[in-house]
Amino acid sequence: MPADLQFPHSDSHMPTLAASVADRSLATAQSCARRGWPVHPLAPGRKTPAANCSDCRASAHAPADCPCLRADRWCHGFHAATLNHDRIQQWWGKHPQFGIGVSCGPAGLVILDIDAHPAEPPTRNRVLPGIPIGDHVDLTGLANGFHTLAVLAALRGQQSPADDTTTLRVRTPSGGLHVWYRATGNRQWLSSVGSSAGRALAWQVDIRAHGSYIIAPGTTTHHGTYTPVGEAREPAALPMWVAQELDRTGHLPAPNIAAPRPVPPRAQQAVLAAGGGRGQAEPTLAAVLAPVEACGQVAEGAGFSATLNRAAYTLGGLIAAGRLSEQEVEQALKDTAAAARPGQERRIEQIIRSGLAAGLKRPLYASGRRS
Repeated sequence: MPADLQFPHSDSHMPTLAASVADRSLATAQSCARRGWPVHPLAPGRKTPAANCSDCRASAHAPADCPCLRADRWCHGFHAATLNHDRIQQWWGKHPQFGIGVSCGPAGLVILDIDAHPAEPPTRNRVLPGIPIGDHVDLTGLANGFHTLAVLAALRGQQSPADDTTTLRVRTPSGGLHVWYRATGNRQWLSSVGSSAGRALAWQVDIRAHGSYIIAPGTTTHHGTYTPVGEAREPAALPMWVAQELDRTGHLPAPNIAAPRPVPPRAQQAVLAAGGGRGQAEPTLAAVLAPVEACGQVAEGAGFSATLNRAAYTLGGLIAAGRLSEQEVEQALKDTAAAARPGQERRIEQIIRSGLAAGLKRPLYASGRRS
């Protein structure tokens, strides 16, 4: 691995040439940018973004409408994160006291932020949201995110991410741990707070993904340095079982499903030619589901959501016309979609429900006409 892509094990291992604060902060920001991780300044010695300019503080406006970034200012925290070499040189060259934040979403990162704060555990239904923990289970000693994540991993027969030596892990000054993973499959995972009453993976385990940032390894605050542990210096791919748990707990955005587009006449003719009677359901299903199945040959960029939505809409119309069984159709849709996009069951069910509901209102008769 090139030397400029290596984060220090601790302050005592920093190269002599990078001994000054100025060299360290700029080198860390540049190293992150080379990895494709957009960076933004943090307030000196703190975990929070550097302050906005006076104009931004005086008037409320959306980050997207702010002219500051075009003027090489860092307003609006992670929204200002950049890979631009000249801007990074200017920001940290002139302000070496700044810390370094990494915008997780654009960097394609999903980071498990494990806390170890002293606090009273929540009610049993919030220790692992969505997983009931009976009164017979002794929770004595459960005190932090390391414990809840270990329990979740044990339930799934997996190793806790806190012990995952294959990926970048960073010890925080408060005794917590950041476990860095790469998102795969072009999924835009959502962030969450482990103590939230809404979306959460586990108590005292925050998720840093789209809409949040993480402190870069090597950054020093008033409380200490964020120090990599172990030998791994690169984020590994997000483990499948963790992805499934994030999906289960609502960390994928609900698909933005537009109103179903009308089925093109040629497609309707293909469906009808495949057999419109109840006795010929199999070829009809196969014809409608073929585009969904084809999405499985492409990892991303195949328009999977829209394709599945159209198929569900078409099949909903066939059900409404009495030409197919709803139970049979729904199962076939789920099976085909799951094979094309494994691990996205929650999202798939949302798309299918939406498409079927719309199609059921518009019966598709053998003539190819909808009522």
